[in-house]
Amino acid sequence: MRDGITLYGIATSRAGRCLWMLEELGVPYRHEPIHFNDGSTRTPAYRALNPNERIPTLVDGELVLFESMAINHYLAERYDGGLRPIGPKAAARALMWSFWGSNEVENLLRPLLRNRLFVPEPDRDRALGDLAASQLEKPLRILDDALADRPYLLGASISVADLNVSHGMFWLMPAGVDLAGHRHVSGWLERLAERPALQKTWGGPRPTMDARNLRPLGEVDPRRGL
Repeated sequence: MRDGITLYGIATSRAGRCLWMLEELGVPYRHEPIHFNDGSTRTPAYRALNPNERIPTLVDGELVLFESMAINHYLAERYDGGLRPIGPKAAARALMWSFWGSNEVENLLRPLLRNRLFVPEPDRDRALGDLAASQLEKPLRILDDALADRPYLLGASISVADLNVSHGMFWLMPAGVDLAGHRHVSGWLERLAERPALQKTWGGPRPTMDARNLRPLGEVDPRRGL
């Protein structure tokens, strides 16, 4: 029998999305900041929790979950904290936006950030990074339209949908993506960035690069930059 909540994973990964949620909820938890680059995810003990050998993983009593967005939906439903969508329609919209964020935004953030920030410059594929930036224009326009008449994705109040969709997007401007043409997205990100729970996760007012996340010069990327 395991006691309490434990979250595995460093804050400068998708685990940061779950740390943000835990801080918003104000529930006690233990953080095990294991890193994806140092072999910690490939130990037998960790593989027993997450056979994918990835982070994050959440343990809450006897429940073990992986996938950061699923973890956040569980936490919102289980502990609420004002982030749980009320009613089946709002819950469905929160899921819709979460799946949309994963499919339409994060799939493009990966090649963008790898080739503009997270690998040494000699190993970057500039064309791939530029292509991802241009392809992000469509989802950014869709998101901007959705936020035109509301401060948050589900309406007047922040919800799990906002945490799930926004988390990786705070790196857009450091990666050279101009949000001037998407003022509703920009304002939404600014509102979220002011939240104390997120700043506690970041350790300051803005996300910072963890040098351990940088791929060593010349190291083969198994995803070929994707």
